Amino acid sequence: MHRLVISKFVVVLALALASAYVTAKEETVDELKARVESARPDDRADLCIRIAQQQLRNADKFYSDGNADQARAAVDDIVGYSEKARDAAKQAKKRLKNVEINVRKMAEKLRDIRRTLAFDDQPPVEQAIRRLEDIRTALLKEMFAKDAAEEKK
Repeated sequence: MHRLVISKFVVVLALALASAYVTAKEETVDELKARVESARPDDRADLCIRIAQQQLRNADKFYSDGNADQARAAVDDIVGYSEKARDAAKQAKKRLKNVEINVRKMAEKLRDIRRTLAFDDQPPVEQAIRRLEDIRTALLKEMFAKDAAEEKK
């Protein structure tokens, strides 16, 4: 009887966690954007990266559907929220590596998208890629400057 109660509790707990996970995954870009300013500083970098990643998927879809203007707006959001993620990570002195890795992956995906675009649609994407690389460089400098400072002590 005791095992049955524990088993039921575990199943209910698993369902509750799964439900919470699905709910968190279904947030729209606008909902995530609304949460950024009120988020704790430690959580802000991850939230900004989630927005940038979702906008990357949106940009890919918009370009595929022929909506270049909407795609450009999504690409601008990718860069803007990647910059906010960098700033939040530097301010909190946490998640620098995670933000750098995610920004690198987004830059790679943008390179793949750029190859599929008409010549006239490529410059904004190329500029976004360069800005993402600048963000990565700043994050790497921040990470390794901290390491160099610790070695000097």
